[in-house]
Amino acid sequence: MTDTVQATLPLTRWQGDRGTYHLVVITGEAAEQITMHARLHRLEFGSQRGFGSVKVMAQIGETEWKSSVFPQQKQSEWILLVSKKVMRAEDLAEGDPVTLRLELL
Repeated sequence: MTDTVQATLPLTRWQGDRGTYHLVVITGEAAEQITMHARLHRLEFGSQRGFGSVKVMAQIGETEWKSSVFPQQKQSEWILLVSKKVMRAEDLAEGDPVTLRLELL
C-alpha cells in the first residue's frame, strides 16, 4: 500500500555554492505523513535511505517524475527539488503556489 500526500505550497528559490535551486518546503500535516512513512520504512527494512530521504513519485500539474524528498533538521520539514524542466513545463516561477501530489514509495 502506498501513501499519497497532497499540498499547495510556494515555490522557493535557494542560492547555493554550485548554483540556484528551486524547491518546495513541505511542512505541517503533509510533513508528518512523510515522517511516519519514513519511520515505518525504517522499522520494516531495518535501515533508512541515504540522508534519511523518502522516494516519491511527484506530480505538479500534468508533470510527473520520480524523485526523493529530504528531511530538514528534526524532520518537521521536507524538501522536494523542482527541476528547470518541470518549471518550464508547468510555467512556474519563484513564489508561485504549487499544488503538489506525492506518492510515497
